[in-house]
Amino acid sequence: MRMENNMPRDEVMEKVTVIFREVFDDDELIITDATNSDDIEDWDSFEHISLIVAMEKEFGMKFDIKEVNTLENVGQMVDLICRGLEG
Repeated sequence: MRMENNMPRDEVMEKVTVIFREVFDDDELIITDATNSDDIEDWDSFEHISLIVAMEKEFGMKFDIKEVNTLENVGQMVDLICRGLEG
């Protein structure tokens, strides 16, 4: 299932926040564009893969692993998702 191509960025961010809360089992987790793996104690390589898989499933897309490896924070991930939804 593919999401509509014109999903607003804030809606993408809301969905990404839900994914983070599910993966890290923390309903109070606050995610911003600047959030990175240093900000979340349990964010290790396993959880990173879980996040990517959950986002691919949620947004109906497949990420290029090279692109994912260059991401420095959540904002860049949201931008990548938005670009994927446009294309």
